[in-house]
Amino acid sequence: MRAMGLAGIRRGKRTVTTISNPKAPCPLDKVNRAFRVSRPNALWVVDFTYVHTWAGFVYVAFVIDAYARRIVGWKVSTSATAGFVLDALEQAIHARRPGPEDGLIHHSDRGVQYLAMNYTQRLAEADLVPSVGSVGDSYDNALAEAINGLYKAEVIWRQPSWPTVSAVEMATLRWVDWFNNHRLFGPIGYIPPAEAEANYYAALEIIDMAA
Repeated sequence: MRAMGLAGIRRGKRTVTTISNPKAPCPLDKVNRAFRVSRPNALWVVDFTYVHTWAGFVYVAFVIDAYARRIVGWKVSTSATAGFVLDALEQAIHARRPGPEDGLIHHSDRGVQYLAMNYTQRLAEADLVPSVGSVGDSYDNALAEAINGLYKAEVIWRQPSWPTVSAVEMATLRWVDWFNNHRLFGPIGYIPPAEAEANYYAALEIIDMAA
């Protein structure tokens, strides 16, 4: 890396953004930190993070398909409401079109946004199976936390400040496209998430042809 003029990115300290309501009804943890799945649309993990701008905080939510770590939905907002994370979910549902036959698990932390009535109702309408990690334990949503960390290291911390929500949104758009289609990701064999999914479906076609 030194010979090629490359250097790793140092990550900053993590700040807890999850605000939970202990009285809110909560689904069980159906993942138990087992984030490796055998196919796309088996497990989605969700979380959001924050960005400092000149005008105040901006929040960024992601929906990640665990199979290839592909980002299937995202949203940038100036307020951390249930509607904000619901917009990211709607984008993912529109892009992936999951059905009841998928048995798709939706895993989140215990943030009030993800336990809000309108959010949980949408999960039921889309035939998604809710799963929620334990209180105060980031390892129960480690995959989503890891993607947040990469986003911060590869986008947000690479410049000293962000002027507007529009600047964050445009940078996030470019990063998600690069992450899904070009970034070499170690846990899936140092190929991009889109390629890993394409390989999965190509293998299915070969099996179908052989049958």
